[in-house]
Amino acid sequence: MGWIWGLAAIAGACCLATTVVFSPGYMSADSISQLKQATGDEPLNDWHPPVMSLVWRALIAVTGTPATMAVLQSALLWAALWAIAWCVWDLTASRAGSLAVLGLGLTPHVLTFVGVVWKDVHMAFALLATSALALAGRRLGTGRSTLRWVLLGLGVLFLAYAILVRKNAIFAAVPVFVMLVLALWGRPGRRIWLISAAALAVGLLVPGVAISSIERPARTSQGSQIMLDDLLHVLSPDELRSAAVSPELRDRLATAAKECHRIKSLSNSYFTCWERDTNGLSADSDQLTSLWTSEMTTHLPGYLQYRLRLFSELLFQGSHEYQSGIIANTAGLRTSHPRLEATLGTYVKGAVQDLPFLFAGWFWLAVALVLSIRPGRGRFSMPVRALGVSSALYVLGYLPIMPATDFRYFYWPAIAGTLGLLLSWLGRGAPRPPGGSGVTNGRLVTRHRPKDAMNRPLTG
Repeated sequence: MGWIWGLAAIAGACCLATTVVFSPGYMSADSISQLKQATGDEPLNDWHPPVMSLVWRALIAVTGTPATMAVLQSALLWAALWAIAWCVWDLTASRAGSLAVLGLGLTPHVLTFVGVVWKDVHMAFALLATSALALAGRRLGTGRSTLRWVLLGLGVLFLAYAILVRKNAIFAAVPVFVMLVLALWGRPGRRIWLISAAALAVGLLVPGVAISSIERPARTSQGSQIMLDDLLHVLSPDELRSAAVSPELRDRLATAAKECHRIKSLSNSYFTCWERDTNGLSADSDQLTSLWTSEMTTHLPGYLQYRLRLFSELLFQGSHEYQSGIIANTAGLRTSHPRLEATLGTYVKGAVQDLPFLFAGWFWLAVALVLSIRPGRGRFSMPVRALGVSSALYVLGYLPIMPATDFRYFYWPAIAGTLGLLLSWLGRGAPRPPGGSGVTNGRLVTRHRPKDAMNRPLTG
C-alpha cells in the first residue's frame, strides 16, 4: 500500500497546486452570470442548466466563498485520476504507468480548463469520475455485492449530474453507463440492466422535476438559438421578409441575416447579429420553432450544407481561446495570483503553438474512432472502447446543434482520448490470467474473480 499512498500524496500536491494557480477560479461571462444566479443577484434562469448555479449556491452557503467551486473541480479531477492510477498499479504492477495516469492532469490540453468554472468542465469531470468508479469495480472479487451497488449509485449520481449540467452529455454518458455496469457485474442479466437503467432515470427525473417545481427558473428558450442560426444562414433575407411570422419578427430576421453576412459571422448569431432585448428569445420561441420546422424541411440541401460547413470548421478551424483569469465583474473578483496565471498562460499558449493537434477537434475525433474500432486486446480493452465510443458520439452529436467553434466542446473527448490511449498502451501484451490477477504491495498475485469484464467488447 506504500505506493498507493505515494500516489495519493502526489495527487494531493497537484490538487493543491492547481487550486492555488486558478484561485478563486477563472470565470468568463457565462461563469459570472451563473455566479450571480447562485448568490441571488440575478433571477435563476435556464439559459445554462440551473443545477450548476444551485450547487454553487450550496457551496457558498457552507463555505461563504465562491472560490470553493474551483476547489471542488480540482479535487474531483485529482481524486478520479488517483483512483484510476491505483487501479492501473493494481492490475499492471507498473509504477510508471500509474504515474502517467496522474500526469494526464498536467498535460496542457487538460490543465487549461481545470479551474475554469464552466459546465463543460463539470460534465467532463463527472464522466471521468464515473470512469474511475468503473475501473475500481474491476478490482472487486466475487463477493462485496453491497459495494457494487454503492459504486453503481455513485456512478449514477455523477452521470445524472453530467447530463443535467449539459443536456447533450447524454451522447457521452450512455457508453460510460454501459461500461460501469459491465465493469461491476461482468455479465449482467436483464434484472441488473433494468435496475441500473431505472436508477439513472430516477437520478435525472427527480432533480429535474424538483428544480423546475421548487426553484422555477425563468424560461429563456435557449434552444431557439440554434434554430436562429439555421434560419439566418439557410434562408435568404428576401425569404425571411416573407416568412410566416409576425411583421416585427420578419424585420428582425432579415436585418440580422444582413448583419451576419456583413460581419461574416457564420454561427452564434444571437450574440453577433441579433438585436437582443431583455426577453431574450422566449417571446419569439414559438414562432421561431414553427418557422424552423416548416422551412428546414423545404430547404434540406441548404440546411445540410450549412451544418456540415459549421462542423468542418469546428473540426479543422476551431479556436482555443485561453480563458485567462476573471472577466471584469461587479463582485470585485480578481485572480489571486497574477504571476501564476501568466505562467499557466505561457504553458498553455506555448502548447497551442507548438503542439496544435492537442487542441484540434479532428485529432480527438480521430482518436475516438480509433479507440472505438481498435481498442486492443489487453486487460483494459472494454473501458478503452467505451471511452472512444463516448467521445465519438459526443463530438458527432454537435453536428446539428453546434453554436460556436470552441475547444471547450472537445474537453471531454480530449480527456477521454488521452486516458484511452494511455490505458490501451498500458494494457498491451498483458492478457488476463485465467483466474484474474492483481497487484498487492508491488507483487503480482492471483485472485479468483468473475470473467474479466474489462476484456469484453462494449457490445458483449
